[in-house]
Amino acid sequence: MRGLASTNPEERERALDGMYGAVHHQGDVYDSTLACIPFLFELVDHAEVPDRGGIVELLVSIGGGDDDAEDDDDAGDAGEDVTTPVRGEDGDDDDGDDDDNRAMARAAIRAGAAAFVGLVADEDPEVRRAVPAALVRFLGEPERVLGLLRERLDAEEEGGVRLALAEGIGLLARLHAGVGAPAVDCLTALCAAPHEPGLRLAALGQLAGCAPDRLPADLVPTVIALLRARSRCARGSEEPERTGTDTLIGHLRRMRPADEEGSQLLRTLHTALGSRTADRIALLEGQLTGEDAADRCNAVWMSAGLFREWRASYEEPIALIGEQLASDEERLRYAAVSVLESLFTLAAPAADRLAALVESDPHAWGSGTPTLGRPLKALARAGDPRAVPALAQVLTQPIVPNEVGHAIEYLGPAAAPLAPLLRQRLGEVPLDSRETYGRAAPLLSALGRLRHDAAVPEVLRLLHGVPGTLSLRDSLVSALAGTLGTFGAGARTATPVLRELLDGPSAVPAAAALWAVEGDLTAVLPPLMRGLAEEGTGHARPAADALGRVGPPAAAALPELRRLAESAEVWERTAAACALWDIAGDPAPVLRVFRTAWRENAYTRGTIAACLVRMGGAAEPVHDLVHAELAAPRRHRARSGGYGSHDILEDERLLRDCRTVLDAA
Repeated sequence: MRGLASTNPEERERALDGMYGAVHHQGDVYDSTLACIPFLFELVDHAEVPDRGGIVELLVSIGGGDDDAEDDDDAGDAGEDVTTPVRGEDGDDDDGDDDDNRAMARAAIRAGAAAFVGLVADEDPEVRRAVPAALVRFLGEPERVLGLLRERLDAEEEGGVRLALAEGIGLLARLHAGVGAPAVDCLTALCAAPHEPGLRLAALGQLAGCAPDRLPADLVPTVIALLRARSRCARGSEEPERTGTDTLIGHLRRMRPADEEGSQLLRTLHTALGSRTADRIALLEGQLTGEDAADRCNAVWMSAGLFREWRASYEEPIALIGEQLASDEERLRYAAVSVLESLFTLAAPAADRLAALVESDPHAWGSGTPTLGRPLKALARAGDPRAVPALAQVLTQPIVPNEVGHAIEYLGPAAAPLAPLLRQRLGEVPLDSRETYGRAAPLLSALGRLRHDAAVPEVLRLLHGVPGTLSLRDSLVSALAGTLGTFGAGARTATPVLRELLDGPSAVPAAAALWAVEGDLTAVLPPLMRGLAEEGTGHARPAADALGRVGPPAAAALPELRRLAESAEVWERTAAACALWDIAGDPAPVLRVFRTAWRENAYTRGTIAACLVRMGGAAEPVHDLVHAELAAPRRHRARSGGYGSHDILEDERLLRDCRTVLDAA
């Protein structure tokens, strides 16, 4: 708290970082957070305290300012489309933010919200920029707030503050239906000349969120024209100095876009447009073909959210993102590579540019560094065989990045020439290092995908040689056994050690591997049956998967699988149902489980769809689910508040399998 009032800017930054890192960690509210609120208000009230805008933002965050679903009396009149959130892979929902501390924090900030009124005309523009959101969320007098914001708009000269005022009016329209009409009228007026382009863009973004029917019919051309006019006005202005402490807040400040204001304007508009993918794609194409590098950079970052959340045809914008790889602007190239890396096969329209960059610049593939170059990683993830020569060079370096093994997985048979190098590097993995598992696992995965059974001696070296005290030893043994299983009959020399593992913690993966290598049902059935019985331990699901691969010879496991298909855990039910089909071929109990799991946890859909492909015509009773999935505009893993690095890949696989299911009908 004292640090926030320091005259030293670095000390103030460390103090604010500490508030977010401990007292308000990841948005949580503790008793210590509550105790700080009166003192934060006191700091805000002293004009001589620098950086009070950051303190106002902290108060807004503590009060729950990141959530538009306020509990105001008229908030429910806004008519939002309420949908069930996508559940995580483990099936757990969010815990909710309605605990006592949060409620007390919001009440305390509302009780002191009159202090924000006096800051509307504060001398510090950063304070004036932070105040509109605080007033809208906490003052509790919507008519008065609208009047304050409109009055300030007439007097305000600082462009960034004017944008914040427009954003505040839009937020007011969304949260308080009682003042929605005059707030929307105000925004509509701000969209027109003679207001400056940035303010008009801000107003359009807010209209898109609260009154899309008031948007102009020629929205995209209007936005592109305003964006380019704004860029022409801003061109030649100096970029803000990127300084700061070695803290998270300092890092984030240094990593802000060159045109942070423009980034926020476009982010607001893209978010509000949501499923209007045709408009958003056209908007991106307009941004990506403009003269201003900052506009193009913002467009690249904006595209990431669109690609992750919505299904559409993206060939043209992705090709334009690839064109940015030839830019002289390092920030723009970095943005383009970062987005392409997350697209996997969707990055194909940019593959030529990626390949050219990888071929021309050794840094693009990470020569001699502990991390794989992002352009090379993106090219490999796209499944482009032009990544193979560079990956071969990486595998000959003294340091082999762990990502290499995982990147090779997406290249298919084209990566076969890399197998001897992968085998060599696996043979160099130390047996007793804390890095043993991390270094070995990606190499094992790649060798398994390539089915390179010549690497059996190197796998056995690790199996025999790792000490019992090694960190993650059980995980390593399971990975080793899994790789031997992919080698099939080519790993027969490993059967004695696999049999030895049948009584240990890696019994299930060892049994699965032994079946693939030797096909001895008598040996593998007992450990797999034991694994089925161990619900909630992480063994039941892989045991069911392994029994499904055994197929009809595993009929003795059917009673246990039927029991597991009634499990309270959705992944265990799903795995058991898949195994029931693969062993017995009876669709009735299987499809019943699939229907409920599909709706309960979207993450199960990829597994279910793969089984439906195997079922062929027997899957017809659940084709309604498949049709609905293919018709859905939103990716099945899309969720608010976060995303996974493989969400796009998994969704594209799901769509492919769904089409295959219907083609088989």
